[in-house]
Amino acid sequence: MIEHAKVETGPGLVFDVALAGPQDGPLVLMLHGFAVSWHIYGDQLPALGAAGFRAMAPSQRGYSPGARPDPAVFAHYDIDLLIADALALADKVGGAGCRFHLVGHDWGGSLSWEIAARWPERVGTLTMFSRPHPLSFARALEQDPEQPHRSRHHKAFLDPGAAAVVLADDCAWLRVRHAAQHVPKQKTEMHLSVLGNPGAMEAALAWYRARGKVHRPIDTVTVPTLYVWGEEDDTVGRMAAEGTRDFVTGPYQFAALPGVGHYPPDQVPDQANALMLAHLARHPL
Repeated sequence: MIEHAKVETGPGLVFDVALAGPQDGPLVLMLHGFAVSWHIYGDQLPALGAAGFRAMAPSQRGYSPGARPDPAVFAHYDIDLLIADALALADKVGGAGCRFHLVGHDWGGSLSWEIAARWPERVGTLTMFSRPHPLSFARALEQDPEQPHRSRHHKAFLDPGAAAVVLADDCAWLRVRHAAQHVPKQKTEMHLSVLGNPGAMEAALAWYRARGKVHRPIDTVTVPTLYVWGEEDDTVGRMAAEGTRDFVTGPYQFAALPGVGHYPPDQVPDQANALMLAHLARHPL
């Protein structure tokens, strides 16, 4: 069963949070990415709860109406602030300084790589859906002729009118992308219930605009890591995905899923759950 709560981490920062499982269970923090919402973990929350974990999937900065600073000020969406939000939410739900299992997808994956690299003492395991390690991604952008084309939306989202384009014709751009990547229609509707309005969309795109062209240095990751990549992912090519192993020095499992796109938790929830639960069982907190 999924619970819903509002968690305040600071002035003007009240996050909508979905929770499942016993309050004293090991914490699993799950961070969503773009063109989706916390609902991408709608099938993982109850599975983790049933296994005894305290699972948490927040609507992140800008996606939560109560944590939506002015998206026209890109500095409000600096990656260090997004990371600080995630750690503050873990502190609120799991206790100050707690260790937790970390799960990321897409932009939430970018945050999760950073957190695992910078705070390994807090991260028991990392489960990554779709997003390669940033250094592998950067290498692929230089060496894989296809990767810049796969990532062309990053540049498009910097245009001031990008939100209107994505929202036009009842969010046709997003609906077409989701359908091409095998997201069930009902899940698309759930994501649009969070993201399909101008305020949330502008804030979500501010994540891209705040990042700009300069990516901060990141270390290799030492914590036990599971990386799940769909072979039909339209944004991440094989070079970036397979190259991620070069930047993880801890125990590492790479699961390449045939016929799966950019959103494995939505498309193949049972397979995603089995991989994640086995990974957490191998590396308890």
